[in-house]
Amino acid sequence: MNNFIYQNPVKIVFGKGQIESLPALIPAGAKIMLTYGGGSIKKNGVYDRTIKALNDFDAIEFGGIEPNPSYETLMRAVQLAKSEKVNFLLAVGGGSVIDGTKFIAAAMKVEVDPWEILLGKIPVTEAVPIGTILTLPATGSEMNAGAVISKQATHEKYAFGSPLVMPQFSILEPEVCFSLPTRQIANGIVDSFVHVMEQYLTYPANAMVQDYYSESLLKTLIEVAPKVLAHPLNYDYCANYMWAATMALNGLIAVGVPQDWTTHMIGHELTALHGVDHAQTLAIVLPGVMDVKRDEKRDKLEQYAYRVWNIASGTSDERINEAINRTVAFFESTGIKTKLPDYRIGTETIDTIVQRFILRGTVLGEKRTTTPDQVRLILENRL
Repeated sequence: MNNFIYQNPVKIVFGKGQIESLPALIPAGAKIMLTYGGGSIKKNGVYDRTIKALNDFDAIEFGGIEPNPSYETLMRAVQLAKSEKVNFLLAVGGGSVIDGTKFIAAAMKVEVDPWEILLGKIPVTEAVPIGTILTLPATGSEMNAGAVISKQATHEKYAFGSPLVMPQFSILEPEVCFSLPTRQIANGIVDSFVHVMEQYLTYPANAMVQDYYSESLLKTLIEVAPKVLAHPLNYDYCANYMWAATMALNGLIAVGVPQDWTTHMIGHELTALHGVDHAQTLAIVLPGVMDVKRDEKRDKLEQYAYRVWNIASGTSDERINEAINRTVAFFESTGIKTKLPDYRIGTETIDTIVQRFILRGTVLGEKRTTTPDQVRLILENRL
């Protein structure tokens, strides 16, 4: 196991009726900007409950943060927050709203173009504090330091991270899942599953706790997926799904082990170019990564096959093939397709993505051995 330092300052407030605890979580006298997305929180009662809880605070609103939040939209929020002298941000939504709010928090504190943060040209040295009310389990953004932002003008999508944008608190009410469309639940399950795989499916690091914890999360998602999709009003199913999604990317299973993130980096390009749901891109790309990179990942692929899918017979390649097939079948069982043609994406897009990676000098993977040529093979594997 590698050396590590782990600290997670996010206070999780989990369970029934927790939105009403909001006043005790926000600093007294805060000037708040409430951020949210397309308005679903106004249909499921979360908005009304939040506004009521904020009754004694000075608060303004900024709605309309898109899935795959755009830099252009977020900069309007930055301007509003600055003009209103906001000193606390409350994100009410899923990962996109929370990611966008993290960017707002950092962008409010820089004098240059905040896009430089996403390009990695300037560090985050200060940020406005934020809290969150999670309405869609998927990204784990409610308990981590990362965010992914898109730029509509150039069809680009970049990630940034800083402990300074970690929420001070996150409210997790499993009952908010009751009103989620099936597509969003499926996306959340697949997104969470691939988050775990990016931190697990690398090479052995003699990290037993991280491995067994990762496998337990994968098996939880496999078990709970059909249950929560068939019974979306079941509190216990929603609670286990929500907590698994949060634990999948709060940094705990990442400590002391190598990480990959190839699937996400390729998936971001598919979203930026075609607007495909983030989880859908992950379901497309991961099986290709597993297949093309099997030699480098062989030990962990065999472990995954045995411990997660109980595949014990056959040659190494036969067991790995079966594990890939079962992973694909799991994604498909949620209603998410796993091939590029399912989304009307062809070889032209593959050429574009490969060229982008060549121009950026991008090399991916836990060993930085996944070249643009291998990215081509991964995507061609999914045709």
